[in-house]
This record gives sequence, C-alpha cells and structure tokens, in this order.
Amino acid sequence: MRNWGQTPYVLVALNCLCFSIAHADETTQPANTAASTDTTAAATPAPTPAPSSADVARDALKQKSTDASSDKNLEQVFKAAEKSYSLSKRGKFAMNYDVNYSFYRDSRLDIAISDDTSTITRLRIQEDAQHSFTNNIDVSYGLLDNLTLTGSLPLVYKMDTLAGKETTGLGDISVGLRWQPVPLKRGLPTTTLFSSLSLATGDSPYEINSVTDLSTGKGYYGLSAGLSMSKVTDPIVLFGSASFSIGNKLSDLNQSRGTRNLTSMDPGTSLGASLGFAYSLNYDVSMSASYQHSISTNSRFTFDTGTEIEVVEPATQVSGSLSFSLSLRTSPKRIVNVSLGYGLTEDSPDINLGFSMPLEFLGLATE
Repeated sequence: MRNWGQTPYVLVALNCLCFSIAHADETTQPANTAASTDTTAAATPAPTPAPSSADVARDALKQKSTDASSDKNLEQVFKAAEKSYSLSKRGKFAMNYDVNYSFYRDSRLDIAISDDTSTITRLRIQEDAQHSFTNNIDVSYGLLDNLTLTGSLPLVYKMDTLAGKETTGLGDISVGLRWQPVPLKRGLPTTTLFSSLSLATGDSPYEINSVTDLSTGKGYYGLSAGLSMSKVTDPIVLFGSASFSIGNKLSDLNQSRGTRNLTSMDPGTSLGASLGFAYSLNYDVSMSASYQHSISTNSRFTFDTGTEIEVVEPATQVSGSLSFSLSLRTSPKRIVNVSLGYGLTEDSPDINLGFSMPLEFLGLATE
C-alpha cells in the first residue's frame, strides 16, 4: 500500500493557490504579498468556468427578445380587431380598410284621428327595410408613443327595398384622439382615454325629402369621449369601455313630415358601454365576443303645424347588440378580421357584418 505522506496537503495548497489566482481581483492581499499576487494575476488570465448542464438548459428556456410571445401576439391580434384599444408608435402611420353591411327592418303603425269626431281616418302598417353598405378608410398617426391622432373617411350606400329608394354618398367624417395616460406595466390593465368629433358631412336626414330620399349621415356634429380598458391573461384578453356622446341642436329646419314641418331638432345625449373577451386559438387564429349597449335620451323635435308649435320628446332609445369576430393572421404584419353582429333590441340593426384589413400604401401603413 502506497504511502501518500504529505500529498493531500500539497493538493489542498495548490487548489487554494489556483483559487486565489482566479479571484485575485476580488481579494485584498496584505501589503507584503500584494505585489507578487498582482504580478501572477496579470500574467495568468482568469479561467472562465464551464457552464453546468443546468445553466445551459436554463439559458435555452429563456425567451429571447426576438422570440414570439403568446401575450404579445394575443394583444396584437386583439388590437387589430378592436381599433379603439390600439395606439400607433410616434411618427408611424397605420391605415385600415373596413367594409360593413347592416340590415334594419321595422314595422310602424301609421294612424290618424279626426279632431272633430275622434274617429280613425287612416290606419296602416308601414314596413321599413334598409340595407346599408359602408366603406371606411381609417388612418392613425402617432403624435407620441402614448398619443395617437385618428381619422375616418366613410363612403355610404343605402337601399330601401320596400320603398324603392337608394342613395350613395359621403358619410360623416370623424377625427379623434387616443391617449394612454399610464405607461404599460406587466400585470396591470391597459387604460386608454379617447375622444372623437363627428362632422356633419353626410346627407342629413332632416334636410332631405323624407319621402323619396335616404340619408348618409346623422345631420349634426357629435362629440364623444370615453374610457377603455383591456387586460391580457393568456390565452384571453378581457376588455371593456364606457363613453358619453352629445350633439349640437339643429334649428331653422324646414322639412315636411306629413301635415307638419320639422323646424328644429335636439339630438340629446347618449351613453354607451361594451364588454367582451378575445380568445387565442393558436398563433394565427383568435376569436372574440362582445356586447354593446347604448341609451339615447333627451332628444326633442319641434314641429310647425301651421296653427301651433308642437314639441315631441321621443321615448328613450335603448340599443343592444351581440358581436362575434374572427381574426386571421395572413402574414407577420397583416391581420384580417371578420365580424358578425346581431341586434337584441328594436332600435338596433337586425344583422351587422364587417370585414377589415390593414392597407399598405406607399409604405405608410407599416408599423
């Protein structure tokens, strides 16, 4: 049996020496040995320890900055479908093309009663069936990273199959701002404040011949503002919004409505809210469902009958609709959306179909 003698102590000393050389820049030596240690450290570079298998596996599992994130992908697809929740980077343009079809059918009772005998002189049911096609160009420009300027240019085609009327024209152009007051933080919902000004550029329903013509706009200027919030919890995005809208009063009107003339109109105020969620099926496909609800009140119409002035205040209008959308990524920078909406109240369109896609014109639409 071999006698190792003092060999273990020599190995321990060598290990200590190698350790002190490798970490010479981290250890403060006494004054009498500092010079020799510094010389040795300068002459011999510190060896780099080989990474362990656990470190290699950990680095392999780490997400690189260029890797696709499911959270980011879901949020990107969601914002492509819900434009009011998205912002553009500073100095960047984004252009989108939207086409929407809506169908509205209603039955109204037209009745007239004689003032002298209180007998019914006219009783009929009026059917109204309107088809509307709206081609819309949406443009957004990033003033700041958290402030986006938006604009919308609609071209409207309407057709009333029962009355045999149709029209084509410019709709109401709108401009707006979207502002994100709080920087994005992981785990917190995204909050966006928005405002919009709708211009009365379309054909007004209060200035056309109501018997032979159709309108392409609301007829008045409208201002709306609201708040939207969204929260990404992979694979779901929860979102909701609330808004308030007002319109300017129209006066000096002279529109014939039966035996009366409409002389003024006040659109009143409107409150709106929406709530929904988006679900990612995979990297390329996602679906969303949402409910929109609005209440319009305090509207007022003034009529001149020739003998007196009548003021009519319609009942509060309640509109509710349920919407579903399918988002498909056709390329890394292009997301196409198809939507279907169904009206739940009498004041809502019966059916609403939509299609949207980004436009790439002269490179302005690239983000």
